[in-house]
Amino acid sequence: MKFEVELKFPVDDLSTVESQLEDLGGIIEVPKRQADRYYSHPSRNFAETDEALRIRRVGDQNFITYKGPKVDDSTKTRREIEVPLISGATGATNIVHMFESLGFTPVAEVTKDRRKSHIQYEGYEVLVAMDEVLNLGTFVELEITADEEDVESAKAAIAKLADQLGLSGSERRSYLELILGSE
Repeated sequence: MKFEVELKFPVDDLSTVESQLEDLGGIIEVPKRQADRYYSHPSRNFAETDEALRIRRVGDQNFITYKGPKVDDSTKTRREIEVPLISGATGATNIVHMFESLGFTPVAEVTKDRRKSHIQYEGYEVLVAMDEVLNLGTFVELEITADEEDVESAKAAIAKLADQLGLSGSERRSYLELILGSE
């Protein structure tokens, strides 16, 4: 079973982080717009169970993602299952119709411009996402996909990288929770 081990930090200026990533050998990708539509379950409250179900559109690509509950109190580590869907507007429309026919209802949409970089750090490939989230601000996410037995060492690696990048004030709430004003 794979886990998404993640720390997220609000930042005032992404250019400092970009420069440090380049010093670590990272190549910053061009920004891509991501639109995430989140859904509520017809018979259980995802806010109470700390789960999420979304449809993500990135350009012409579509994905459905399930995020399980966070597994600790210090990071955003959780099980994540992501499945690519048929690309294009028709693919997105079809899955929306399927969800809504099954009783799922839209909760909110999170739109962001994301620049990614991948670096090797402490034996892991770390995804560094620099996000400008509409109506929310700028953030840096550090993420490692790890097997269950590697979660603790992955958490230590991203904590060390965050410290090296001068990131502090980790935010455990998702963008959805922040937009909805959840604690």
